[in-house]
Amino acid sequence: MKSSKRKKEEVALSKSKVPVQQLKDSEFFGRKGFSLKETLKTKSGIIAEFKRQSPSKGIINDKVSPLEVASAYENSGASAVSVLTDREFFGGSFDDILSIRNHINIPVLRKDFMVDEYQFYEAKSIGADVILLIAACLSPQQVQEFTALSHELGLEVLLEIHSQEELKHISNDIDFAGINNRNLKDFKVDLQHSVDLKNKLPEGILSVAESGIYSEKDFKYLKEKGFDGFLMGEYFMKDENPGNKFTAFISNVTI
Repeated sequence: MKSSKRKKEEVALSKSKVPVQQLKDSEFFGRKGFSLKETLKTKSGIIAEFKRQSPSKGIINDKVSPLEVASAYENSGASAVSVLTDREFFGGSFDDILSIRNHINIPVLRKDFMVDEYQFYEAKSIGADVILLIAACLSPQQVQEFTALSHELGLEVLLEIHSQEELKHISNDIDFAGINNRNLKDFKVDLQHSVDLKNKLPEGILSVAESGIYSEKDFKYLKEKGFDGFLMGEYFMKDENPGNKFTAFISNVTI
């Protein structure tokens, strides 16, 4: 994947500027994280995303602040906040997590193309609680190694898959299996494909439906099919006030 190659170049530059020991000395490195496993049970189940732009949609919303949006998400019952830290493709940065970490008391998912051990120390140093691994970017062996390192650092792991072939990346060590409803090649959304994949997951793996949830009907359908969590961003972020949009959505799906 082009994004993986670019990310490796970015990481090499970061390593040359900030050594791992400096990351370990950061304010947040020693903090005990919040658990998404717990908040999926006790709150709405929605991992609400802060996302300015995407490769498929271009600019979604670049007018609102991460803190304003994340606080509104938390106040209305989000189980976690997902934050894109990739700059080139999603317009994100570490500052987007740093600006909210001390102000919310739910997990933060660092969403990025994770291709190097160094990035997990970065994630811990900026206050992330959960990291995303993308099966399409990694081998099953890398998933296993990155999962072990994440757990050693106190981070939970959401592994994203898109196809039946990627089921081989899943082990009992990961914390959540995320199934992306959007095809990475043509960007089409197919909820039934996701349900079919979910039914092939190993017993006991918590499942998260990702992307392409564009209505209350979509959400209810996936919930009825047994998904434990729901990663949603664009549906809220395309509104000029994402927090209000999230609040209205929650009130309608929990009646």
